Amino acid sequence: MNQWINYHHLFYFKTIAEEGSVSKAAEKLRVGQPTLSAQLKQFEEVLGIQLFERQHKKLIITEQGKIAFDYAKNIFKMGSEMYEVLHDRVQPLKPSLHIGALDSIPKQIILDLVQSAFKFSPCQITLSEGKSDELLRELSAHRIDIMVTNYLPIGPDAKGLTPKSIVKKNVAFFGAPKFKNLRKGFPKSISGEPLILPTYDSKLRYDLDHWAKVNELELNIIIESQDIGVKKLMAVSELGLMPTASHAVTRQVLSAELVEIGKLQGVYEELFLVSAKRKIPNPIAMELLNNFTV
Repeated sequence: MNQWINYHHLFYFKTIAEEGSVSKAAEKLRVGQPTLSAQLKQFEEVLGIQLFERQHKKLIITEQGKIAFDYAKNIFKMGSEMYEVLHDRVQPLKPSLHIGALDSIPKQIILDLVQSAFKFSPCQITLSEGKSDELLRELSAHRIDIMVTNYLPIGPDAKGLTPKSIVKKNVAFFGAPKFKNLRKGFPKSISGEPLILPTYDSKLRYDLDHWAKVNELELNIIIESQDIGVKKLMAVSELGLMPTASHAVTRQVLSAELVEIGKLQGVYEELFLVSAKRKIPNPIAMELLNNFTV
């Protein structure tokens, strides 16, 4: 049988988390510390989890406590909004969508994703960029609704995650027009040439190492970066060649800032949308997961 949440206890917990201690929260709430501690303990027993840990006389919120705190803030924010809306004081808030994306994801794809979200429903969107492990932790903790990535976790890390492939394209080397002569004799022609490669945070980097080994190529790596914008800027500035799928450099190719040198046989860039299982799914995230493609 599901336990009903006592909203007095939830509010006490939220205040303790905001104030950082039971004593400060008790002073703000004008209740006794023993009473507040007892209420917090009762709330933890109902939830069946520990919300705080005591370390060196300090109250430290746990990982599960952080999740509960995020929900508590939203619950009371929605409660205040409901009161205001019922009294015709404000318009209801737009639904929110938090998108996470690797630094290496082409910005055009993120723009397409945002535009698709707006077509489905007027909403307020938050964008977060970072490394795969960081974003996956945020996704699993439900602080991100949907994630764009080129790398899927395996084993225990994949538990509770739902991925969908949105694009898979052959990878090619691109460079400024001055490198056009390297098309002849590709791929041997790029051996020793300056290269701008992704870091090992990307699956593509491992694929490139394998491809180079199979083709017996010497990789002259001058720059490593996960930021697709930085890599394109460096390539356009004639610093070296960059490997990527064509959709990442469409504008630069059309404007003749970059030219394709040659495709890498058997090397692909595949992008995925990933969501985490939750009791109340974000409807916009689910719409994108089901219908968005590049």
